[in-house]
Amino acid sequence: MTAKPPRVFLGMISHETNSFSPIPTSLRAFENDILCRAGDGEPKRAKAWAFPGYGDLAAVVAAHGDTIIEGLAAWTQPSAPTSTAAYEALRDELLTDLAAAGSVDMVLLHLHGAMLSEGCDDCEGDIVARMRASLGPDVPIGVLLDLHGNVGPAMLEAGAIVVACKEYPHTDYRARAEELYAIVRAAAAGRMRPRTLMKRVPVLTLMGTLEQPMRGFVDDLTAREGRDGILSISMMHGFPWADTRHTGAAVLLVSDGSNPEAAERALREVGRRFFEIATGSPMGPFDMETALDKAISTARTARPVVIADGADNPGGGAACDSTFVLEALLDRGVTNVALGMLWDPQACAIAADAGVGARLDLRIGGKVGALSGAPVDVRAEVLAVREDAMQLSLTGQLTVPLGLAVAVRAAGIDIVLNSIRQQVFSMDCFTAVGVSLQDKTLIVVKSTHHFRASFDKIAAATLSADAPGTLNMNVQDLPYQALHRPIWPLDPTAEVAPLISRRGAAN
Repeated sequence: MTAKPPRVFLGMISHETNSFSPIPTSLRAFENDILCRAGDGEPKRAKAWAFPGYGDLAAVVAAHGDTIIEGLAAWTQPSAPTSTAAYEALRDELLTDLAAAGSVDMVLLHLHGAMLSEGCDDCEGDIVARMRASLGPDVPIGVLLDLHGNVGPAMLEAGAIVVACKEYPHTDYRARAEELYAIVRAAAAGRMRPRTLMKRVPVLTLMGTLEQPMRGFVDDLTAREGRDGILSISMMHGFPWADTRHTGAAVLLVSDGSNPEAAERALREVGRRFFEIATGSPMGPFDMETALDKAISTARTARPVVIADGADNPGGGAACDSTFVLEALLDRGVTNVALGMLWDPQACAIAADAGVGARLDLRIGGKVGALSGAPVDVRAEVLAVREDAMQLSLTGQLTVPLGLAVAVRAAGIDIVLNSIRQQVFSMDCFTAVGVSLQDKTLIVVKSTHHFRASFDKIAAATLSADAPGTLNMNVQDLPYQALHRPIWPLDPTAEVAPLISRRGAAN
């Protein structure tokens, strides 16, 4: 007699919350991005399945031939804390979907790790704890996180098996989905009883993993897995712009329980090494003027220099309409530059109505608030107008629409404006509206690090410019209210605390 395939409940409520963002987060925000309800057909389902992380979990379950029961899948661009009404409506809908699913063998959730609502500072923990109360103690819950999460104790106290992506840019979601599913499936079959341990690391940081020393750090995480009872190690870098008592880095380790001493030793060693890298390596961005000086002096090769305006990255909650870098380039008279994307639906509409080839006075950016800078008035030539342009996502699929997008040229700078607020992931943001990149001297992207998966192949060098903005790395100036202290760099004497190992430990 053939055994029935496991029944797997799959759901997502994902939001990277910036406590200091000027962009509110409502239910309409989710509806405008991803809000796929149980029973929805195409195209909503296809849009959800194309989303990195969630789509990878779905594909892995499907590849095993197991039965997927799809619950709510909801995501929206990073922004301010979700309204209490919107968050509770989404949470309760997902819980209702789980109850309607009947008996399930396991639950898989794609959550972010840094979601806040106006009434909850640990939405992921709240969701998992309520699911555990509904499911009882025996059904395993697997959670896939973004490494830019601030993990509280509630998920671990609820017995969740937690795995996060290791790479930044986040190019390894499929591998992490496969890793998580293998552990959860084994737990559901009764072959192991995994538990997730955590060690806090008191730092506020933002570090990519493409270059040393972080490249070696990630490789070491992978090398530790599969021995001494260690099933998975995730390094949560944390998200500095979420003001909670959980904010900061943390090591998550999934153990089969066979060698607790080895698990504790790995937690200590990994946490200490991450702290050393974060506090000891000159990996931060340059101030804006220094970054421009270095970029201009470097830009004498056959390939462009790429400048990351990470402080205005909408992928972390910024408005994406700041003009500080644009103004500096105009003031310096720098030409042969591509800059994008600025979120400016009004300027897009005006340029589109004027039409390709038109020359007009155009006011660009600086609309949302003080950290957007002042609007910039330029004499612009409209180079291209498209309503169907898309860019590659982190999965490598051409699935991310730009909305109405236009390219304009002003004073030797090709500027891409669009109407759907999002960061630059790929070169499509420029090439889809006819902006050639290989022959540019400088390229400025509204992104922090994800763009590198695409742009590194053409860049002579990549520099980060810490311009004014919502994601400026001078975190010492942020008006934190809930942050647990001491923490580096606010407190230079912060240290990694000794490990206290117990279920749900948060130390």
